[in-house]
Amino acid sequence: MKKKAIIYIPAKTSMQSGRGKLDKWVLKFKTRDTHSNTLMGWESSDDTLSEIKLEFFTKEKAIEYANENDILYELRDTNKRSFVIKSYADNFTKN
Repeated sequence: MKKKAIIYIPAKTSMQSGRGKLDKWVLKFKTRDTHSNTLMGWESSDDTLSEIKLEFFTKEKAIEYANENDILYELRDTNKRSFVIKSYADNFTKN
């Protein structure tokens, strides 16, 4: 059975105000065989690959790694957000 993964750029966290650290691509393995732990009620898995996240500088390097290691991957391209650069004074002036 082949391993399955997702290749994507992670979204910024709520603690980030800038656009830095959003340039790395991540290869994250999909979890298989999840089950509910009856004692604690948590969802758990015997699959240790779900804990691994690999970072790459380019999308091509991530795809190359997946192909070399016989990993089926799903590529999720990011939607580029457009930013409107405004001045603080724009809040008080009429257009």
